Amino acid sequence: MTTTSDPAPMTHRQVLEALSGLLLGLFVAVLSSTVVANALPHILTDLHGGQTAYTWVVTAALLSLTAATPIWGKLSDLVSRKLLVQIALVIYIVSSALAGLSQNAGQLIACRVLQGIGAGGVTALAQICLAAMVPPRERGRYSGYFGAVFALATIGGPLIGGVVVDTSWLGWRWCFYLGIPFSLIAIVVLQRTLRLPVVQRKVKIDYLGAVLITASVSLLMIWISLAGDSYPWLSWQTLVMVGGGLGLAVLFVPAERRAAEPIVPMDLFRHRTVTLAAIASVLVGVGMYGSTTFLSQYFQLARQESPTMAGLLTLPMILGLAVSSTVAGRLITRYGRWKAYLVAGTGLLAVGFALLGTVRDDTPYAVLAVAMAVTGIGLGLTMQNLVLAVQNTVPRHELGTASSTVTFFRTMGGAMGVSALGALLSHQVTRHLTEGLTAANLPTAAAGGGIPDLKTLPAQVVPLVTDAFGRGVATVFLIAAPLALLAFLVVLLIREVPLRTARDEAPAGQPRELALD
Repeated sequence: MTTTSDPAPMTHRQVLEALSGLLLGLFVAVLSSTVVANALPHILTDLHGGQTAYTWVVTAALLSLTAATPIWGKLSDLVSRKLLVQIALVIYIVSSALAGLSQNAGQLIACRVLQGIGAGGVTALAQICLAAMVPPRERGRYSGYFGAVFALATIGGPLIGGVVVDTSWLGWRWCFYLGIPFSLIAIVVLQRTLRLPVVQRKVKIDYLGAVLITASVSLLMIWISLAGDSYPWLSWQTLVMVGGGLGLAVLFVPAERRAAEPIVPMDLFRHRTVTLAAIASVLVGVGMYGSTTFLSQYFQLARQESPTMAGLLTLPMILGLAVSSTVAGRLITRYGRWKAYLVAGTGLLAVGFALLGTVRDDTPYAVLAVAMAVTGIGLGLTMQNLVLAVQNTVPRHELGTASSTVTFFRTMGGAMGVSALGALLSHQVTRHLTEGLTAANLPTAAAGGGIPDLKTLPAQVVPLVTDAFGRGVATVFLIAAPLALLAFLVVLLIREVPLRTARDEAPAGQPRELALD
């Protein structure tokens, strides 16, 4: 087989041109999860869904994103990455159109599963494409751009969703339709600007591994979201689901060892940094997805704010995330060191969650702003740099799989966190509201049911509901704080290796990258 040398290093301008479509696609992918954050109470009131449906609209997308991420990563090591990103965007377009047509909560949840598959491809492949274009030492500055786009979509999503819901002539269905034009533009831009090496070799897909990992994660997610509500935590259903999920996970390990092209190569975990980053990613994922999900409920149901205002009030967290990720990326590129930012980020995340755990429905906004800013800075210093640390550890032919593995564990932590913390929030709100209604000599029937519409409740019940949600959300963050502290301890164990200044050469025996997309 004829081989050729790698393409010449890209200039800063060429990288930015190529990244333009990726960043637009990333914006759309993140938007798909955040645009519903502030609109969900209104959406589920219209679709007659309860707290379980609220949690599942978020969790369903995270679940499918989690299961699909390592599959996208493995495919990126085998076939055209540009084609894969475009396919993922097409999946997002179709699923968004269907989500906007949903007539009940069940249909919306099903469409969110499909959205998660597309969004998982875009988020994983964007990082993989960046790694293929620039060496680790230069990657920090571009990772900062990714962090800034993530922050823009995180703030833009809730604001757009809030404005759409508050605009009578649009309606909540446009929360899903609005992302479609951006996706179409991203596909066109990627076709014109993205040029990446393509590995020319026979493709072998690990179908057994894909089925096992999807079934294992799905079973555990379903259990954690329904336990304590549909059946007791200690029950035969728990035994079957947990036992089945763990059993499938155990079977996944030998299946991957035997597979010619495993979805998650077990050899990856011979790298200490990969193992520790995966553990930290699970813990950080709880905070990343949980904070945006439950802060939305807090502002709308504990402080009686409109969806638009709920988005605006989270500005301190989003600005903290955007500024910290951008500044840290530039400093990492300049000095080539990254561990200090991970340590500081996870430490600040724990502090931020602890502060949010003290909130009530009448907490001064200045206190909330400080807590959200600290949380956002912690997330900005942590998310992209965990991926960077792993990419700096593995050889180039494993970049796709390694990058998607970190993303997989982060989204798995987010899905499990949102499910478990959502169930906890529902339980806490019901308990506090029942206690308040009993003390006020009011019927306790109002303590159950779906997401409350504060405008339709009796005046004497409204303060009891806002107090219950304020206390419930605080409990959620108090539980998340120790998890962030554990992530801090895990990050301390990661050994820092200075960032490489050149792209890796393919090791002996590995196929060369011969063509460009």
